[in-house]
Amino acid sequence: MKPTVFVVDDEPAVQQSLQWLLESVGLPVQTFGSASEFLGYWRPEMPGCLLLDLRMPGISGVELMEQLRQQGSIMPIIVVTAHGDVPVAVHAMKAGAMEFIEKPYSDQLLLDRVQTAMEIDAQRRRELASRTAMSNRVALLTPRERQVMEMVVIGQSNRQIAAELSLSEKTVEVHRAHVMEKMRADSLAQLVRMVLVAQGKA
Repeated sequence: MKPTVFVVDDEPAVQQSLQWLLESVGLPVQTFGSASEFLGYWRPEMPGCLLLDLRMPGISGVELMEQLRQQGSIMPIIVVTAHGDVPVAVHAMKAGAMEFIEKPYSDQLLLDRVQTAMEIDAQRRRELASRTAMSNRVALLTPRERQVMEMVVIGQSNRQIAAELSLSEKTVEVHRAHVMEKMRADSLAQLVRMVLVAQGKA
């Protein structure tokens, strides 16, 4: 799925000019005349960024941002509006906008912001994929293996773990070996990193 710049603006002339500008630097673009039209098309797995007008008939730009956040969207949003007063900007940022650009704007400024947003989206998706992969590996562990892993990653020795769980050191070693195998970790440092990623802490 190709990263795309999604443009949501109720003015056809604005849609057209943004499409020409973005396509002139080789960016795929999809335009929509309303928030509801966009919501009918968009899926969370679609990579890219959103260029959004705030004041539109029906669902407003801020309402759209709130709906996207509820649906688990990680897509960066750039608000482009002619109504650039401070309260509106603050409201947009609180709703999840990454940037706030007032019309009229410099083409280069807009392209720079879009490029940054696309890079942020790609990075977020890499992190999400990594976290999902690590979480899937953790899910393969038995409850006892998970318990041993949690104690290993905070630095407890086999002897300490054995004493705390009323197990033999040999049994702890077996559990630990299974953890390393299922997590596909080559070292303790790598295992710690994997657990942090799975927990969203790295």
